[in-house]
Amino acid sequence: MQVLNVSRGTTWTQEIVDMIQNDGDLQKCQRASTFDRHPFIEWTLPPPLNSGLDLANKMPSPRTLKTHLPVQMLPPSFWKENAKIIYVARNAKDCLVSYYHFSRMNKMVPDPGSWEEYVENFKAGKVLWGSWYDHVKGWWHAKDQHRILYLFYEDMKEDPRREIRKILKFLEKEVSEEVLDKIIHHTSFEVMKENPMANYTTLPTSIMDHSISPFMRRGMPGDWKNYFTVAQNEDFDKDYERKMAGSTLTFRTAL
Repeated sequence: MQVLNVSRGTTWTQEIVDMIQNDGDLQKCQRASTFDRHPFIEWTLPPPLNSGLDLANKMPSPRTLKTHLPVQMLPPSFWKENAKIIYVARNAKDCLVSYYHFSRMNKMVPDPGSWEEYVENFKAGKVLWGSWYDHVKGWWHAKDQHRILYLFYEDMKEDPRREIRKILKFLEKEVSEEVLDKIIHHTSFEVMKENPMANYTTLPTSIMDHSISPFMRRGMPGDWKNYFTVAQNEDFDKDYERKMAGSTLTFRTAL
């Protein structure tokens, strides 16, 4: 079993893993929407759509599952079965912006309120799945005790070939350079944005309203600079330093 636990960049990593598992066979990767291929175990959707747990229970082993759970809430069976876990972390500011727009268009989550309100709620950890700070630090501390590949979104954007090679090694898979090139191309933001099996446009607007904000929106590190005021940025940095003090975990906020 592989588990994808990602604080942002989930769908991208799912597509990479799926293409690796299917040796770059694009047709196989188009067999179903991403939420059917990799069940989101804590997610429930209104009928007739299946919950992530229902989909996971129906799926034969080995399975690739998705979760956003903090490390302390992962079901004990995952540790017992020694599941391989890929965790992708993204810098807090870009994560906040992405999460804000996702919360605006996703009707299954609480309304984020105004930008100003959401910044404060994010800092306080009053968002789905809790504090970003606790989340990234918790998984960072666990990575040396379990089979966890801890990746960074910014590294993936900077050099997808290098990072996909890490995933290949972790999954104990080998592919030719030709297949690797194919994976890089078909999992690029531009291609995935137009892929209905990855961009969530197959869901009804009562669940995700892409007219408010597309699910695949920008995907570039540094987008936070278009949203944070100077004062918000200064306050955020002070709060960040306080909450990340003593951690060896470091992020880049731009490329």
